[in-house]
Amino acid sequence: MERTQAAQPGETSLAGSLPSELRRPLGPRDPGDAWVEGDRGRFWGRFGSAGLLVHDPSKGVLLQHRALWSDKGGTWGLPGGALHQGEEAIDGALREAREEAAVPPENVRVLFTSVFDVGYWTYTTVVAETLVPFDPAISDPESLELLWVPLGGVQDKELHPGFGASWPGLRRRLLDLPDGP
Repeated sequence: MERTQAAQPGETSLAGSLPSELRRPLGPRDPGDAWVEGDRGRFWGRFGSAGLLVHDPSKGVLLQHRALWSDKGGTWGLPGGALHQGEEAIDGALREAREEAAVPPENVRVLFTSVFDVGYWTYTTVVAETLVPFDPAISDPESLELLWVPLGGVQDKELHPGFGASWPGLRRRLLDLPDGP
């Protein structure tokens, strides 16, 4: 498994050894960065949210160890987050993956999407394959660690509950895809 970790004490990284309450992203917030609540629960992203599930056949799936200050912090999930107003889910997932894990959008090809919809909020998982291998890098304080995990080992991680519930179906769809472009 390939692993990228947050900086250790003495290294220069926002995600380093600062206390968790000081590692939240700084700067202006987008209007989409807000909670929505309803009869099915509370969810992040006023305009919905999206995440990128990147699969590299030789390495596995890119997972993000979520910052402790985030919702369900300390669990493993996908780089992703709140959509901007008017932003399409695929564009948002690619943007978030670039922001959080330095995933170059030109190095991946979108295969399919899967939408979780509670009526007043949606989460779109954008599933992509690598066209050109890349090394992820922690590029904002939302990740403790990034790790390529073989398909058969994903369920062994402590997964974000939403991702954990969707993983079996996503894995099945990913394995059922034909080879080639």
